[in-house]
Amino acid sequence: QVQLVESGGGLVQPGGSLRLSCAASIFIFSSYTMSWYRQAPGKERELVARITSTGDSTNYADSEKGRFTISRDNAKNTVYLQMNSLKPEDTAVYYCNAHKMVVAGIEYDYWGQGTQVTVSS
Repeated sequence: QVQLVESGGGLVQPGGSLRLSCAASIFIFSSYTMSWYRQAPGKERELVARITSTGDSTNYADSEKGRFTISRDNAKNTVYLQMNSLKPEDTAVYYCNAHKMVVAGIEYDYWGQGTQVTVSS
């Protein structure tokens, strides 16, 4: 059974930092593209950052470029999101996603339960 468990969320002041972790119980973790999404109250879920299966390529939403860093440790089946210079508008539930496209149009897509990040003074 696939499990993605996020941790590291919490309350932080504006300008502060948090590091989110997502521990994955998933067969061949290193074959999955991993992403972080977030969803603020009343808004749609949006992509924050993505990292390829090997970790050699990343991409970020424009508002996170230069502030957030996604990384992964395939030996530990874990993906991280380092968040710096946090702003109140970063307040949201942050979700971990694992995705793999298999040949013949079959894809696997898994989500964690989310971790709350609140940026407030």
